[in-house]
Amino acid sequence: MSQVELSEQELQRRENLSKLREMGIDPYPAALFPVNAYAKELKRDFEEGKNVCLAGRMMSQRIMGKASFAELQDASGRIQVYFNRDEICPTEDKTLYNEVFKKLLDLGDFIGIHGTVFKT
Repeated sequence: MSQVELSEQELQRRENLSKLREMGIDPYPAALFPVNAYAKELKRDFEEGKNVCLAGRMMSQRIMGKASFAELQDASGRIQVYFNRDEICPTEDKTLYNEVFKKLLDLGDFIGIHGTVFKT
């Protein structure tokens, strides 16, 4: 029986998966994420200040220190989302942002987010 060779990308993703588990983060939670909005309707019916929950694949990521942007693709389309380190991690422990978001999430990963709608 031949042994399967994993690509560099597959090896990196498996390593990231192990690190998430070591941090006590379940990368495949069984609980449903309470989605209440979709990209297409948010763009069409823009409402500043509306609290929303979205889920989808992270298609791009731009890290700029304490702030980052990502493009989230759900069933209806794509939308830009904004992450602020101090809002994600209001305490002194910035691990969730500095380790998980900046280093362990890969393009194409499914993520769930909640926050307030605004325009930059």
